[in-house]
Amino acid sequence: MTTILSDLGIESVLPEIVLACGAMFLLVVGAVSRSVITNTVSYAAVLLLLLTFFLTVSLDWSTAVTMNGFFVMDRFAGVVKSLILLAMAVVLLLSTGYMKRERITAHEYPVLLLLAALGMMIMVSANDLMSLYIGLELQSLSLYVLAAIRRNSLKSAEAGIKYFILGALSSGMVLFGSSIIYGFSGTTNFAGIAQALAYLPQVHLGVSLGFVFLLAGLAFKISAVPFHMWTPDVYEGAPMSVTALFAIVPKLAAAALLMRIFYEPFAELEPVWGQIMWGLAAASMIVGALAGLGQTNIKRLLAYSSIGNMGYAMIGLIAGGADGAGATLYYFIIYMVMTAATFGVLMSLRRDGTALEEIEHMEGLSKTHPVTAYVMAALMFSMSGIPPLAGFFGKLFIFQTAIESGLIVLAVLGVVSSVVAAYYYLRIIKVMFFDDAVESLEHEPNVPRDAVILVSMAAVLGLVIMPEPLLNVARAASSVLF
Repeated sequence: MTTILSDLGIESVLPEIVLACGAMFLLVVGAVSRSVITNTVSYAAVLLLLLTFFLTVSLDWSTAVTMNGFFVMDRFAGVVKSLILLAMAVVLLLSTGYMKRERITAHEYPVLLLLAALGMMIMVSANDLMSLYIGLELQSLSLYVLAAIRRNSLKSAEAGIKYFILGALSSGMVLFGSSIIYGFSGTTNFAGIAQALAYLPQVHLGVSLGFVFLLAGLAFKISAVPFHMWTPDVYEGAPMSVTALFAIVPKLAAAALLMRIFYEPFAELEPVWGQIMWGLAAASMIVGALAGLGQTNIKRLLAYSSIGNMGYAMIGLIAGGADGAGATLYYFIIYMVMTAATFGVLMSLRRDGTALEEIEHMEGLSKTHPVTAYVMAALMFSMSGIPPLAGFFGKLFIFQTAIESGLIVLAVLGVVSSVVAAYYYLRIIKVMFFDDAVESLEHEPNVPRDAVILVSMAAVLGLVIMPEPLLNVARAASSVLF
């Protein structure tokens, strides 16, 4: 069977084919069913994601270019795709109980998550500007609909519209930049662009102009300042489970795509993108730290937290090399684990039958639900980078790489902004442990969600003991880009 697939040239894209066919099948099942089967489709989608994960890890991860040069499979793509599939399964497990309580019975929800995962996998393996755009749009269109999935909510509709309008602008920038790059280099293939830049110095200026537009469009996807305007509003308006998705998965796919295009086709333009990313990283860290100080809504607070965290992650991209890219990938893994557990805790809490929204609603949580409060406190300490929790090691390796690469100013900015941002993480702990509750929160048990929290907490605490093995995996995966 493997020989036949290899002869057809589709072995490397088998996980994507299986995921696409499975998503279409579940869409048809949901459409023809006369009963509400959202949970059934959701659990089937989790099984499909796990099947695709096992297919992905069973592939040969040696570098292979297929589909007429549009698609590349290597160790970096294999590791990132595996993370995306597992993270999507986690989001679905977090969502099942929440969607039922919120009476969101759209069977399209898990199907859209599957299609978004498919788009992200295509992005990660893109070897051409055309396949890059196809994957980017498949992901984006799915996320636009998910932001507005709560049809009877004005806030959700507003979030979807804002995300769609600004997302369309960013897609236009990607297309415009790609057309300029094609016009000057004569190709959309990554290897062809790299060859043109290496042997035709006269194309550098034109390609640089196109690359700036391309980078602006991709910066929108990772919420880098000043392309972050959509993030707080969309995080607040979307259902909590969709906000968890936005926070956990898409930024990893976009960052992986940035790593591929930085270090492969546009490596010759490092002086251009290095300066741009330096400014984006510094601005993201500063805005993420300062703008989060005045937030009272927990989802808006986590939006600014994600903006700041993207700033830290970009430092590793600028540092470059297997160490810098590996530190960035390691940071994303830690960030995803912490964020999944945080949203799991938030989705388990309700007040007067409604989902938790405001920070002040967590008053006195340690007195009514001490285990939940201590789990949340550990997560907040970890996200603020306080040792010896996992979040500390994520920032430590990023800053260490920055210093070794001579990015002293960025490293100092990162440390200072981490100290400032620690205020709003510690404020949540203060509200939980030192404020008296006006009304007690309800804690609703849910086996899949509680399992996600338990595993995530085990990872956060386990990495305290052995942080190095995961970092070595991240470095080995990133090394194929150089």
